[in-house]
Amino acid sequence: MELTELTQEVLADWCDALLRHQIWDPDVPARHGALMCPACDMIHGRCWEAAYPLMHRAKATGNRSYLDAAVRLVEWSNTITTEDGAWSNDLDPTSWLGTTIFGAIVLAEALHHHSDLLSATQRTQWHARLRQAADGYLWRDFVSLDFTNVNYGLSAVYGFDLIGRVLGEHKYIERSEQLARHIPEYFTEPHSLLFGEGKPTRGVSARGLRAVDLGYNVEESLNGVVLYALERNDEQLLSLAQRSMESHLAFMLPDGGWDNSWGTRQFKWTYWGSRTTDGCQPAYAMMADRNPAFGAAALRNAELLAAATANGLLHGGPHNAARGVEPCIHHTFAHAKAFAFLQDNQARLPRFDPAAPLPRAIAHDVQHFPEVAVWLASRGPWRATVSAYDSLYRTGSDPDHILQATGGSLSVLHHERLGMVLSGSMARYIRVEPRNQQASITPDFPLTPRIETVWEGRRFTNIHDLDAQVNVSDDGNVIVFNVDATLEDEDHQALGELGVGVNLRYTLEADSAIISASYEAGDFVSDPIELILPIVSRSDEIVRHVTPQRIEVTKPTGVLVIEATTSLRIAETGTESDRVFNLVPGFEALPIVVSLDASMGATAQCALSTRITGTTPLVR
Repeated sequence: MELTELTQEVLADWCDALLRHQIWDPDVPARHGALMCPACDMIHGRCWEAAYPLMHRAKATGNRSYLDAAVRLVEWSNTITTEDGAWSNDLDPTSWLGTTIFGAIVLAEALHHHSDLLSATQRTQWHARLRQAADGYLWRDFVSLDFTNVNYGLSAVYGFDLIGRVLGEHKYIERSEQLARHIPEYFTEPHSLLFGEGKPTRGVSARGLRAVDLGYNVEESLNGVVLYALERNDEQLLSLAQRSMESHLAFMLPDGGWDNSWGTRQFKWTYWGSRTTDGCQPAYAMMADRNPAFGAAALRNAELLAAATANGLLHGGPHNAARGVEPCIHHTFAHAKAFAFLQDNQARLPRFDPAAPLPRAIAHDVQHFPEVAVWLASRGPWRATVSAYDSLYRTGSDPDHILQATGGSLSVLHHERLGMVLSGSMARYIRVEPRNQQASITPDFPLTPRIETVWEGRRFTNIHDLDAQVNVSDDGNVIVFNVDATLEDEDHQALGELGVGVNLRYTLEADSAIISASYEAGDFVSDPIELILPIVSRSDEIVRHVTPQRIEVTKPTGVLVIEATTSLRIAETGTESDRVFNLVPGFEALPIVVSLDASMGATAQCALSTRITGTTPLVR
């Protein structure tokens, strides 16, 4: 199916579900017209942004129910309007106001493409409301790209330009030009990754690394840069955007999933992208004439979004629906905006080959991104990510505990037939943005593969070590990562006076991926020290514990075989299921544990291989 056909079909499904979740309560203006979130049991302040995709559906179908729903949403947004023209992110008027830029873009897009659906009075009211936001809060606060996280400033570059065209006011276009001059300052060397997703936006970590988040970059920031540059025909900026998009695309997995196992805002990572952003389709589809893989990326990712949709709503991960996790409606109305944009700009979309290969699908090497201390490895059917990135996203609470996959961890292991095998997650699930993250429904169990022990109630693991050292070799046949790290707790305190040094070795061959683990504890003894391997696996996949050293997981497209030099066990989950589940990035996993037995020299080796039996879906 072509991209425009797929996005049209999915958008119809989403918009129908949004109608079903719109509140009808005329006697209570604070509720009437808003969308109720089935997962969070609350109203998200930004839900009114669904007005734009609903306007598109109204024009595409002639069905007035979509238009009426959009009008009610915009009217409801008056309940979260502040005196300076901002929209508050939540129902609390003192909550974050920065998302006003996204609301202004929504209103401007709706007016730009669909104002003919409105009455003269409604058009006047919507233009006045847009001007109120632009002249007030946005004009006062959005004066530089580092106002806050860089996704806001880069969205404002496009936003001010669009507002200026819709309102016929050149001063807004001039503001976008002023902001745009500074865009090149926010790209790393040597790979032109966007940075600024941290506090401060230009800050550096102890390793001297900038704050980079793949999810926000591909689903929001690059959209702002590309759409502005295309509108202004700025070839210099388009060339920079292309280089950056190509570097970011190196992280897309062969099935269209975004590997944000390592990013600074990983706490909002879902396998298909990020939780409150719009999606990668606008930038990648609109730039497909410059690189056919861009169009293929937009399509592959849209297919994932379609696959993660159930009962009309986009779920926050590949396994959420199967796990029985309710979908946060924020995912749907945010990504519906991107799909509506594609539909409204079909005439401008370049043609591309949907079968164009993604870079990571055909790679056969190791690619190092020193600006984020991340390595991507490809050998045979295996795709791996190793991260030692130490840039932490700091907030007022838990400033150092918001930890993505690091410590030399194998944050992704993906197989071309079996899909995701290992996946990073937060070291501890924290609702950094309580209104923008779902509450965890199961006991917290990090998915990042790791060496771990518990001492006096504190968990010590390599994934808390911000100083891990990674070395890699590749002889053309075998890729070997050698990682030296220290077991630390979440306060980055080492275990014991001298610490416990650990070594992890990841070997990729054509027929297997091997993880070797060892430790040197000196006089310190902790029982046990273990290698934790949460194998990504839905609960409907059959697991056979064939021997004490061998476990087989039957997947729809083959069998994953896990063999160890010592005994394997499946950890207790604290639930009726033998699977754990993590909202970041939305996977169930079988928590396999390998003991590092001191009597065996405190070493263990675990080999993951496959037995491909065909492509017939598993039937139970």
